[in-house]
Amino acid sequence: MSVDPHIERIRRACAQRRSAIVALCAVPPALAMSVLALRVGGIAALIVVAALALGVLAFLFVRAWRDVDAGWLARRLDARVPAMDDSAALLFDDAASLGRLQTLQRARLRSRVAEVRVELRPAWPWRTVVAAFAAALLIAAIATLWRTPLPHATDSDAVAQTRTATSTALTQTRIDIEAPAYTHIAPRREAALEAKAPQGSTIRWNLRFDPQPTGATLVFHDGSRATLTRSGEDWTAAHTLSASTLYRVLLEGAPALADDRLYRLDAIADRAPEVRVIQPEKTLSLLDAQQKTWDLAFEASDDYGIAHADLTITLAQGSGENVTFKEQTIALTGEAMAAPTAPPGTPATNDSAAPVAMRYHHALDLAALGLAQGDDVVVRLAVTDNREPKPNVTRSASFILRWPVEASSESAGMEGIVQKTMPAYFRSQRQIIIDTEALIADKAQLDETKLLARSDAIGVDQKILRLRYGQFLGEESESHAEHDDSQPHAAETPGRSFNETLHDSKATAQVDALAAAHAAHERSTPAAPAKFGQEGNTVAEYGHVHDIAEAATLLDADTKAILKSALAEMWQSELNLRQGKPDEALPYEHRALDFIKQVQQSTRIYLARVGLELPAPDEARRLSGDRKGVSDRVGTLAAGTIDAATIDQVHRALAAGTVPDWDAAEAWIRARENRLPDALGVLAAIDRVRRDPACDACRRQLDALLWPLLPVPAVAGALRPAPDASGQAYLDALQATAPASAAPAGAR
Repeated sequence: MSVDPHIERIRRACAQRRSAIVALCAVPPALAMSVLALRVGGIAALIVVAALALGVLAFLFVRAWRDVDAGWLARRLDARVPAMDDSAALLFDDAASLGRLQTLQRARLRSRVAEVRVELRPAWPWRTVVAAFAAALLIAAIATLWRTPLPHATDSDAVAQTRTATSTALTQTRIDIEAPAYTHIAPRREAALEAKAPQGSTIRWNLRFDPQPTGATLVFHDGSRATLTRSGEDWTAAHTLSASTLYRVLLEGAPALADDRLYRLDAIADRAPEVRVIQPEKTLSLLDAQQKTWDLAFEASDDYGIAHADLTITLAQGSGENVTFKEQTIALTGEAMAAPTAPPGTPATNDSAAPVAMRYHHALDLAALGLAQGDDVVVRLAVTDNREPKPNVTRSASFILRWPVEASSESAGMEGIVQKTMPAYFRSQRQIIIDTEALIADKAQLDETKLLARSDAIGVDQKILRLRYGQFLGEESESHAEHDDSQPHAAETPGRSFNETLHDSKATAQVDALAAAHAAHERSTPAAPAKFGQEGNTVAEYGHVHDIAEAATLLDADTKAILKSALAEMWQSELNLRQGKPDEALPYEHRALDFIKQVQQSTRIYLARVGLELPAPDEARRLSGDRKGVSDRVGTLAAGTIDAATIDQVHRALAAGTVPDWDAAEAWIRARENRLPDALGVLAAIDRVRRDPACDACRRQLDALLWPLLPVPAVAGALRPAPDASGQAYLDALQATAPASAAPAGAR
């Protein structure tokens, strides 16, 4: 069926007008209903109402468009255009189904349609549109004035109480903070009930309420109170902030505050001074022969100012058990530096006489100090800040200046009583050097075979000494036979002396003792064969213990590094000696001896003296047998307990949606307030959940704070893995043969 284009344009215009009318009358009320649903029921109600509104609007739009069809337009033309002769329906009928007279009439109507200028679109229903907008505004006003009812409290302190719609408002909130005088921080004012201030600050509240209560009190979380005093319209109170705390404002004769949660005051502790040593760079320095002074440089910083710095100088003289100490303390005068960047949350300080960063220089006169060869000078800086009533003191590490002693020779006049052949235990690096020099001197008189034999024998001595030192650096013995002291060694030369060798051994006396024990372990054999399946026997037969406590703590890291260098030189010396090249081995031997001497000079360790304070004994009770007030010692092993069981129960109750034991949780946290990372934050979160159990965000925040406090679960033993096909077949075979093998045992 073909429709005249002019008639199709008229139909579309009418359909669009009806759709616009539907939009003006239905969309504003739908939007207002959605806003009301959000205010009353939240996001869930909004989604439901919006879905229903979209469905209704879609239905109305489709119906408005489809109602403007051929029948509606024909009736509209017949009613508004007399020229249609009440025959407008012929314009929309199929031409093939019309008779001759109907076809003639249709042709006449098609010629008249082009001249139609009558408005056929529906008129605007302004009254309906105004009514729809008025309804939408009314619904929006209701949504704006709607207030969600407050939830009921369910904790042990307010089981049957209900939050009322009326509450007291804070019309003025002012906190004046006055920091301690030594911090030189200007007083400041905060317009909130929460603040951060230096420890020891005085906090003054100035509050106004509407309506006015008959009384007001600040209740802190530790149970202390501060009564607010009324002066006209203002309520004031003061409190010294000795530690971080939580508090709540309680009113008498007036409704509670609209926001009656716990407020937090954070006390910023005075940090101890920080000390940085610039010179010397190492904790142990060796005195140069031409050195007359020892230059020292330090830097110190503090958050509120440095009071003074003292340098403690200790002179250690003597050796062995005859070491004496002389100590003196001098005050250093430094120069001010630029203040370091303050940490977040630290209030800015005013200019004051006490600088917050200082640099100290001091040149120590060694001659005036009385330093002699073999002595040590130990220095230590102590920096004090301005904290009141007790200042903070920071002490630097101890730095040592050592004047090494000269290598002494104790062999004078003893050549006649020296043993000509000594055991390998006493062979030292100095003796190896003497043997090598003697071999080089006799080299011209020796043939190649004897030269190689003597050089190889010295190389064996070098190897034994290297292995003896290398045991303390994790090296293994290469063979048991080469450690046997019964094996012959190179003949001693007349130039060697027993005391020269013993002098070198003094530097490593403890090392040699451990080496002897290690060699005895290498040569030892089990008395009886180890039985299969016994762990101790297996370790004794095949194991090798190297983690000796004395070896692990005898030498420090620097000494071990020097010892490694000595071993490297011994390796090269042994290599050349085994090849019959004593000339090339001699420089490596001398360098190894120098490193060993450095190890010998690192034996003195300075420790700061600590006084031993013992209680004074009661002389009247000595030898009397009176045990009054004396109890038996408790064993060191204590029964295992789960300290965080209370927090675990609270965490499980939050996950299950039940009410935890809040009183027990708060008591547990207060008992460990100094050990927990953020005890005040946890207490404040518990208070928020107790007062508003329906707050999902509060419960999530509390759960996040409790998570680090939960007990660590005990380690469970791993289950034995299920056997595979071959393993199961093996177990079945064992079970099948078990009765037959048990019968003889039972008969015996």
